[in-house]
Amino acid sequence: MEIGIILLTLAAYLFGAIPFGLLVAKSRGVNIREHGSGNIGATNVFRVVGKGWGIFTFTLDALKGFIPAFFFSKIGELPFEWGVLFGMAAIIGHTFPVYLKFKGGKGVATSAGMLIGIAPVAVAVGFLFWVICLVLSRIVSLASIIAAIAVGITVWVEGEKPVAVKIALSILSLLVVWLHRANIKRLMNGTESRFGKKKEAKV
Repeated sequence: MEIGIILLTLAAYLFGAIPFGLLVAKSRGVNIREHGSGNIGATNVFRVVGKGWGIFTFTLDALKGFIPAFFFSKIGELPFEWGVLFGMAAIIGHTFPVYLKFKGGKGVATSAGMLIGIAPVAVAVGFLFWVICLVLSRIVSLASIIAAIAVGITVWVEGEKPVAVKIALSILSLLVVWLHRANIKRLMNGTESRFGKKKEAKV
């Protein structure tokens, strides 16, 4: 069983490391790392390549978290909580992809996908906070940070999940906030870009 867990964890990491944002943008003739924020995530694809391609990228990145979290424990006939490990491995893969010298995205979409597979109530609360914050501020990074914090709190309030699962999801929330540290500096300086305000023309 130990070998099976190691192999599933490795598979989750490698699956999560697939840079869908980079590949989607490249299919449109754009090197996403040279435009916008330079990030390979769905938000930058949305801004630089277009709305539909951004949504498509978000869906693919979310599936990178959902599939390992929801299905891999079933494949290995393992208890539910192992899905957290596999989902976390996918998020680490997205954030630190071996294919891109460990320079990846911020893991918001992949984290959301993982949470849908593990804690759907928490992700629903997080999504609600994300929408409200985005509507009020029009700042995607701020909405993502608030949503991550909301998820981290919700997992301790709802349900009868094992403490290990709650701790893991809280760590995930903190990771998402930490990965937005550059955005937090821009927010404090008042220089963070707002959704719908183009800083660069489409390529």
